[in-house]
Amino acid sequence: MDYEIPESLRLMVDTVRRFVKQDLEPISRQVEEEGRIPDEVVQTMRELGLFGLAIPETYGGLDIGTLGECLVYEEMSKSNACFRTRIATNNGIGSQGIIIDGADSQKQEYLPRLASGEWTGCFALTETEAGSDAANIRTTAAPKDNGWVLNGRKHFITNGDIAELSTVFAVTDKEKRARGGITAFLVEKTDPGFVVGTIESKMGMRGSNTCELIFDNCEVPKDRVLGGDLYVGLGFKTAMKVLDKGRLTMGASALGSAQKLLELSLDYAKQRIQFGRPIAEFQAVQFMLADMATQIYAARQMLYHAAWLRDKKGAAVIKEASMTKLFCTEMANRVADMALQIHGGMGYMKEFPVERFYRDLRLTRIYEGTSEIQRLVIARECLKERGEL
Repeated sequence: MDYEIPESLRLMVDTVRRFVKQDLEPISRQVEEEGRIPDEVVQTMRELGLFGLAIPETYGGLDIGTLGECLVYEEMSKSNACFRTRIATNNGIGSQGIIIDGADSQKQEYLPRLASGEWTGCFALTETEAGSDAANIRTTAAPKDNGWVLNGRKHFITNGDIAELSTVFAVTDKEKRARGGITAFLVEKTDPGFVVGTIESKMGMRGSNTCELIFDNCEVPKDRVLGGDLYVGLGFKTAMKVLDKGRLTMGASALGSAQKLLELSLDYAKQRIQFGRPIAEFQAVQFMLADMATQIYAARQMLYHAAWLRDKKGAAVIKEASMTKLFCTEMANRVADMALQIHGGMGYMKEFPVERFYRDLRLTRIYEGTSEIQRLVIARECLKERGEL
């Protein structure tokens, strides 16, 4: 295992760190209150190449690798979570389907726009009756003339309100469903019959909207089947491959937030005076700080190792990705709870960032696959290794 970071990547991470400190952190509270990222900040993200971190250089991206992405998202997650979500969705589930299984013509058509940030991509899989049970989607696609007609509704779609391109999963064979009956389609914002529905009001993650997408006899051309004709029915496999990587980057997001919470807690514990001395001198507080630091260290080793495996060995990391997502997100939520406890009543106030981190981190145990789903995946992979499944 060699986690040596190339100089070019170090420079990239340093640039992002400065961007977070100088541009993002000062407006984190403003974005929380307004529920949107200022246009000028999004433009700076474009200029830094952040929308193309995972997209091949051939198509205008930076292609910095899984570990590189994790390092960038770790830094960005030390500020308001919506900033990372804005670019990570585009680099991850918004474009990975095209990168992994897209036809050459589709890559040439869409990846340069996504890499530049001219367009934003989103991933439309989840439905009201198909969350963890993704194979249970009800949106349908039927062949018509030289194309397909989509009907159905998706919900909880991150960036759905601002995306110019959606990777949409629909049933094309009700008998086969996940075993060859679900197909992925590339739907553009201007396609007839496609509209953005309700924008959901959430507990946290303000500044990053999730919404409903409605397909009412939405017509898409034949060449918008992701991968081409030979990929009709293979959409569920594509979805699972896309989610595999997303679980690693979600772990990075949780790790960055946990690290920031530790730093805030250390500073506060040294400044807060009770019973005539800083609370950092009390053993109860020291034990919480020690537990936070130890769990963060363990999570970082797990994340970097899994990312290294994916980059250097080209290995399938199904089990490792689920382990990383499970451990990092559960860890970050424990850290957030301890951070709030250390801050006491002030940690519960909106004027302190701990309150925002506490709410935003709760979602990490749900999306990109719940903690319960990760445990199922891990157990099944372990049993497969023993020849039990």
